[in-house]
Amino acid sequence: MLFGISKGLVQVKKPANRDRITNEHMQWHKTLFKNTCRYSLYTRTKLGYIFHKRQMKKARERYPAGHSKTQPTVINGIKIIPVPILSDNYTYVVIDTASNMAVVVDPADPQPVQACLEEEGAELQAVLCTHKHWDHSGGNRALKRRYMSCRVYGNAMDSIPGLTHPLSDKDTIDFGTRLHFRAFYTPGHTVGHVIYLLDGRAIGGPSSLFSGDLVFLSGCGRMFEGNASTMLSSLDTVGSLNDETLLWPGHEYAEDNLLFAAEVEPCNVVRDQKLQWVLQQRGQRLCTCPSTLAEEKQYNPFLRSHSQDLHRALGLQQKQDEDWTSYRARVLEELRRRKDIYKDR
Repeated sequence: MLFGISKGLVQVKKPANRDRITNEHMQWHKTLFKNTCRYSLYTRTKLGYIFHKRQMKKARERYPAGHSKTQPTVINGIKIIPVPILSDNYTYVVIDTASNMAVVVDPADPQPVQACLEEEGAELQAVLCTHKHWDHSGGNRALKRRYMSCRVYGNAMDSIPGLTHPLSDKDTIDFGTRLHFRAFYTPGHTVGHVIYLLDGRAIGGPSSLFSGDLVFLSGCGRMFEGNASTMLSSLDTVGSLNDETLLWPGHEYAEDNLLFAAEVEPCNVVRDQKLQWVLQQRGQRLCTCPSTLAEEKQYNPFLRSHSQDLHRALGLQQKQDEDWTSYRARVLEELRRRKDIYKDR
């Protein structure tokens, strides 16, 4: 640090890079405050639901056929249909084609979900809701009214609209003989966030993870109702699952997430290859789901808090008195801070 004296005043000259870091942190805190205010209005007042209905109407007008073109994935008679809703969300309709039994994950807009069910000739058994946000839960009550026997699953801590069957960590939910789900409690984005794993063993194929806003292709959700340690534990739950598991996230964020990943880990060759594929897909408005957890572990920075390459790229080092888990949480916090700035700049 350099000191200069002028007319009796001491002037502190900070290095240019420190000015940059200080400005980045100030920008982040402003962004954080702005998002916190918006979030409170969205989740704790009637204005949030009114806003959701307005966004739903606008999306239906702007994307009458949905924001992306999707194709069903069929695994030995189990059909998974991504239904594009709002401006970038996905609802998932999961059908056992042998019995025409259906389960829906995160139905924000009931209209396209009902249209899909009618086209498939499937009977809705349940809604699996990952969390309370209207863009994941806004259609729960409408579908429950339309299909009287429909059950709504989720975590009671999250005030899920229309909830009938509260879940705890690792609860299992069975529909018939082939649709077996396990719920995992994964707080951080919200206090009661849950992800759902469709067991592949019963159908002789890979398992499918419906991750809501916990994990996206090359990304993770904002930490609205948790800290980095909480989110790290939830992400480690995902990281512990089988590499062949298919990832079905709640949003079409792939392009933006991979471009951010290129900034924080520019030498990741696997990420670069995935980005080129995603750019081709999105150039035709094609859906980028699913990826696999094996892929995500190679290029998703939020699942790579253990990576020495990522630490070097971020300029972070483990402190002498810092345990490994605390250090990884600090890496995750820095990643999320940079992503918040990247998204809002």
